[in-house]
Amino acid sequence: MDTKSLTSVGGIATAIGAGAVGVGVGTVLAGIARDALRAERAVDDGPDDLLTAPDSKPRRLPARSSDGTLLNVEIYGSDDPADDDGDVIVMVHGWTCNTAYWYPQINHLASSEGGSRRVVTYDQRGHGLSERGRRRPTIAMLGQDLDAVLEAAVPAGRRAILVGHSMGGMTIMSWAEQFPEKVGTLVSGAVLVSTAAKAVMENHALVPVDLPAYARPFAPVVAKAITSVPVPIPKTPIGVRFSHYIALGPHARKAHVDFVDEMIGACPPRARAGWGSAMGRLDVTAGLAALSVPTTVVVGTEDRLTPRKHAEQIAEVLQRNGSLRDLVVWEGVGHMSSIEAAERFNEVLDELVAEVSRVGQRVS
Repeated sequence: MDTKSLTSVGGIATAIGAGAVGVGVGTVLAGIARDALRAERAVDDGPDDLLTAPDSKPRRLPARSSDGTLLNVEIYGSDDPADDDGDVIVMVHGWTCNTAYWYPQINHLASSEGGSRRVVTYDQRGHGLSERGRRRPTIAMLGQDLDAVLEAAVPAGRRAILVGHSMGGMTIMSWAEQFPEKVGTLVSGAVLVSTAAKAVMENHALVPVDLPAYARPFAPVVAKAITSVPVPIPKTPIGVRFSHYIALGPHARKAHVDFVDEMIGACPPRARAGWGSAMGRLDVTAGLAALSVPTTVVVGTEDRLTPRKHAEQIAEVLQRNGSLRDLVVWEGVGHMSSIEAAERFNEVLDELVAEVSRVGQRVS
């Protein structure tokens, strides 16, 4: 066979290979679209008052991370120690979200009914009003950013209760891994919500289980593309259906779905892609060993992004370390669990706050 023939054969083989990849990827995408569009519609039962912007405006506190990146920090509640000298609740949102994610908790905790607690939230870098920074996103960077926020927003002599959702939970574990000497002195308790400590991209439940055999090897390619390609997300009725399928439980309220869809759509594509890629290299299990304070783990049974197996793995490590307070599993709830089950989540927070406060009083 001459060179020209070999070249022709090579071109044909390449074309066939590309075609096979296209068919495989297309089949996976079609399977996701099929399930998303066949899923139940969100329940339209009116607005959720807990999702409204808090009546009191937050005090904004700029904090600079170790590399100089400016982070937007928002503080609710009184600055007067006479009004609240308890633990500061620091809430860390997840991937593609922003400080508004915590409105259901801020509206409860910083209100008179919730004891007017001091609540601190901040935008992860590249999200909301925080700068993206110049460096390539890494999981270690998340923990360093949290350390800067704690230093800036937690008054001397007081401790924090850390609450992290999804990438926010990974942030807490990253921080504990890098600053283990600060855990016992600066933190009194933690809540890890709908999160994972490792292999998050390998163990999601986005891809249908009934794919043809030839398409299954392409599922990781599709998952990586969904999370790591910096393309804008158009706001369409179909897009809302995908947000519901991916991020919330099957019986979610329309108010919750619309709120989440709006928040995800507001995340800059480069930040979404950068952090999606960083989570592909996630392993913060060492942070669990350092998280020596009472820790509650929360997950919904319909969480497609960080399925229940992740919560159980985290709880198992914490149990061995003697720091697991509780593993809370909610039937029918998806990834945005502290929005979907806000009242129940607020009860979990109230119980933890009361418990660690009593322990602090006994120690003092």
